[in-house]
Amino acid sequence: MRQRERLRRLVPGVLAVAVGTSLCLSANAAVAVSGGERAAAKYKFQELPIALPPGYDNQHMNTIREVNPSYHKIRSWISAVGAGIAINDVTGHGRADGMCIVDTRTNQAIVTYTPTAPASDRFTPFTLNPAPLPYDGTMAPTGCAPGDFTGDGRIGFLVTYWGRTPILFLPKSDATTPSPSAYVPRELVPSQTLDGRYHGPRWNTDAVYIGDLDGSGHPSVVIGNYWPDSDVLDPKGIKNVLMPNSFSSANNAGGAHVLRWVSATAGTDPQAAYVEDHDAIPFENSTGWTLAISGADLTGDGLAEVYLANDFGHGYLLYNQSTPGRIKFTEVKGQRTPTTPKSFVLGNGSFKGMGVDFADLTGNGRFDFLVSNINVPWGLQESNFVFINQTKSEAEMARQLGAGIAPFTQQAQQYGLAWTGWCWDVKADDFLNSGEKEVVQTTGFVKGEVNRWNWLQEAATMNDELLDNPDMWPNFQPGDDVSGHEALAFYAKNSSGTYVNISSLLGLAVQTPTRAVATGDTTSTGALDFAVARQWGPPAFYANQAPNRGNVLELKLYRPSTTPSGAGSGLKMIGSPAYGATVEITTPRGAQISQLDGGGGHVGFRSFDVRFGLGSYAGPVSARVRWRDVGGASHQQSLSLTPGVHNLMLTDSVKEVPSR
Repeated sequence: MRQRERLRRLVPGVLAVAVGTSLCLSANAAVAVSGGERAAAKYKFQELPIALPPGYDNQHMNTIREVNPSYHKIRSWISAVGAGIAINDVTGHGRADGMCIVDTRTNQAIVTYTPTAPASDRFTPFTLNPAPLPYDGTMAPTGCAPGDFTGDGRIGFLVTYWGRTPILFLPKSDATTPSPSAYVPRELVPSQTLDGRYHGPRWNTDAVYIGDLDGSGHPSVVIGNYWPDSDVLDPKGIKNVLMPNSFSSANNAGGAHVLRWVSATAGTDPQAAYVEDHDAIPFENSTGWTLAISGADLTGDGLAEVYLANDFGHGYLLYNQSTPGRIKFTEVKGQRTPTTPKSFVLGNGSFKGMGVDFADLTGNGRFDFLVSNINVPWGLQESNFVFINQTKSEAEMARQLGAGIAPFTQQAQQYGLAWTGWCWDVKADDFLNSGEKEVVQTTGFVKGEVNRWNWLQEAATMNDELLDNPDMWPNFQPGDDVSGHEALAFYAKNSSGTYVNISSLLGLAVQTPTRAVATGDTTSTGALDFAVARQWGPPAFYANQAPNRGNVLELKLYRPSTTPSGAGSGLKMIGSPAYGATVEITTPRGAQISQLDGGGGHVGFRSFDVRFGLGSYAGPVSARVRWRDVGGASHQQSLSLTPGVHNLMLTDSVKEVPSR
């Protein structure tokens, strides 16, 4: 009897070891998916040099940050984020061949052109200077999101920071080319100073999402802060800093802020006014360590649902129930089945959310989404998330969300996307115009010579009561390495339909930590290029030279600008980006859905183009366009389009207009 009892007690442990071993073996098998060489043969990218401001490379290049005294022993950890990148049309010429780059080596936000830009779109690269707004060495930029914040058809920039609230760089109406004098810096959050020093909130922002959240036709902003308001980058600051209070359910961070667009004026002295809707997100969902935010209209009502990807704890899908002038979200959660691990249930994920992107992964006309997490073999063996939409229609989705249910199932392993490494930004886009998405994912944490994963694993077992004290963390200093030699991942499907990482086969596997990725058709030829921001390394641009790309339908969606005169001159586009617009197409192959992405993810921002790969199909495409006008009214229209690039003006109907 006694021996039988001992054996009975051993069963749970034996089962745990067996399950753990099988998971580890399956993880390693998943990383080594076959068919990579055959898949890689379809692709070709050429790295091209990025033009930087004159004399840029001659200045001192930082390799680590100055930090609060309480963080000095873990300053490499604190210094592990901040690089960002975006691709968009900054000249107004109708091509997404401008860039904004945040380089941690200099703590500067750089505006330049893509290496593929024609001579007519090139200008002298420059940095965005916050002056005369208060700014000092305890602050550093972390992201640069292009956008039309005045509605006049000119693209400005929303720059986020550690150490202060974001700054809008608004373009002047008389500017004829991008330059330092073409933009006026304005506070996103109203703040005053009498002594020239900054006295506003000490936000530490690592994520931003821009979209028409209330159906007003104007871009509102969701800010995701990581550290609580504190002197993170002040080496002489008071010791008012802390770390997460849990490895799996931390809720003591800076969290999310929702800023609603109120008014704007264009001209030579542009202004844009925003107000914070403090109760837009339920409090219990707004205190996470946010590293990425994105969204998509899941229900077809013209309002984007939003996902907050939080480090050290739960990510949240927020159902949008806003009305013009009032932004309101409620949390929705997935449902658990007997075969679903608790952490795979949407809203219960206890992993380390670093990136998020919405895309139609299955080609059925419904949005799915991907979430980047830490998933290092023999490290923190978690998993990326691929949440697949389980509804048959947007009406069904609306019913489920209204009942508090998020009808998505987590299928990262089935898709071959579960295990990459220490992951950050993620973008799903169609680089072959085949009608199927590839996935680009940035990776890597702290690069050094001495592997300190054992220290991090020890910290992961720490009592949560001690975790928020920086003194209790192990040292992470220059020279220490934690997943520092991981390379950018580029996933494509093999012959069986499973994703395989072909980065090394394409020459993209540079062993420098990467943070953000931006995509755009920079030549308006249907070839989707991409650019990457590296942490403590130079940014990179990859031109798409795939030999056999398919046909493409590319839509540039505009609303009439607030100042219609002068369209197509200076920096002025033919209209203002139609924030919140979605398009569903149908061909003999099936349905696809996409959207004008106003900006989201982990500080990597794709262009505003709405693209559909058609493969070999060259016939007419049935497209249903849905949008809201500046009065908040919903519209939709179906039309037949030929493959190629189309400029569509959205008023109370859709009208094709000539390009600039």
